[in-house]
Parts: sequence; structure tokens; C-alpha cells
Amino acid sequence: MLEIDVLHEADYVLCRPKGELDAYTVAAFRESLAEHATATRLLIDLSEVPFMDSAGLGALIGGIRRTREGGGEVSVACSRPTLTRLLHTTGFDRIVTVAETVDDAAAALLAPPDELT
Repeated sequence: MLEIDVLHEADYVLCRPKGELDAYTVAAFRESLAEHATATRLLIDLSEVPFMDSAGLGALIGGIRRTREGGGEVSVACSRPTLTRLLHTTGFDRIVTVAETVDDAAAALLAPPDELT
């Protein structure tokens, strides 16, 4: 079972799925990302996701695309080595900032564009 907490912080929306992101649970995650696609800044925290398959990765990429199409920015927090390796191997970390902690992901999300090098 997948739970999704959404917190509206002062400067960004935090989406925190809890549980496996796979073909069986991805619909709820996809819906949550779609509901927040108009956010100016969206931070997705994967620290409580023990497993993600291609369906979960696809939903993540789709959510990022929709948010960016609406003019928003996205960053991802991921402290799980297996997921971080997946995000790196697939090149995901080249399209969006992936940080180890929520604080680091938030800092990247809130940094002026000229500071992101």
C-alpha cells in the first residue's frame, strides 16, 4: 500500500510517498503529482520509498514534465542508495536536482538560477 503525504510549506509543496512505487500503486502517485502540477516549486521526497519500478519512474518523470510545463521547478530528495543508483543510471539526475536530504533539495529548489552550477 502506498500513502502520500502532501505538505504545503512556505516556499514549496512537499510530496512524500510512503511505500513501494510500482505498477500496482503508481496511479495514486500519478494523481497526487497531477494535482500539484501547478505548484511554483515542487519537492518530491523519496526517502520512504523502498522500491520503485519503471512505472514509478515514469510517473515521476511525467509529474516533473507537467510541473515544468506549467512554469514550476522540481527537485527530488532521495536518501536510499538503491533508488539513487536507479535515478543516476537512468539519467534522471540530469533532468532534475536529486539531493540526499529534504533540506538540500529545498535549498537547490530555492536557489536563484545563477547559483545552480
